[in-house]
Amino acid sequence: MKLAIGDKNYSSWSMRPWLLLTHFGIPFDEVLIELDEPGTKAAILQYSASGKVPCLMPDDGFPVWDSLAIAETLAERFPKHALWPRDANARARARSVSAEMHSGFFALRNAMPMNIRLTRPGVGTAPDVLSDIARIDAIWRECLAASGGPFLFGEFSIADAMYAPVVMRFNSFQPKLSPEAGAYARRVTALPAVAAWIAAARSETHIVADDELDE
Repeated sequence: MKLAIGDKNYSSWSMRPWLLLTHFGIPFDEVLIELDEPGTKAAILQYSASGKVPCLMPDDGFPVWDSLAIAETLAERFPKHALWPRDANARARARSVSAEMHSGFFALRNAMPMNIRLTRPGVGTAPDVLSDIARIDAIWRECLAASGGPFLFGEFSIADAMYAPVVMRFNSFQPKLSPEAGAYARRVTALPAVAAWIAAARSETHIVADDELDE
C-alpha cells in the first residue's frame, strides 16, 4: 500500500492514518507531498480525486481519501488489530468521539494550527477556543475514566489517532488542561509512532506560511 500525506509538521489529517499504520506495524510506502506550493494540487490529484491528503492506495483496491474513511478501511482490512475497541459499547463511544473530532472544533483548529516546530504558550485563548478545549478535555477524562487508560479506550486505537494532532496543538500552545488530560497528552506524545512523526516533522525545512503565526 501507499499513503500520500502532506508535511508532517503541518498536516494534521495526514498524521492520523500514518500513526495507525505505523503503530500497528502495517506495511506501507509513504508519499510525501509538500503543501501550499504551485504544484501541490496536481501532485495530490495523481493519488486522490478529492485533491486533498491523506489518501491510501491499496495495492488491490480503490483509493481511499479522508482520514476517518482510511481508518475504517484499515479496521476492515486488518481485523486482527483492534483499531476500534472490541467491546460494542466502547466501539460506539469511540466512533462518536472520533466523528466529533472529525467534524468539529473549528475554533481550535483556526486559532491553533498544527505546527509541531512552533511553541507559543498562551496564544489562541478566545472564548470559543476555550470552549473547544474544555469539551476535548471532558471527552478525554470521561473516556479514560471508563476505560482505565492508558489511552482513551485502553489500548491505542483510532480514537487516539484522531486526537493526536490536538495533542500536538496543545504541546505548541500549552493551554491549561486538567491533570488527567495533561497526563494523557504526555502519553500520546511519548508513543513511539508519535515520537517518530514529531522527529520527522522537526527535521523538515519546508514552510507553509499560513500556519506560521506572527511574533
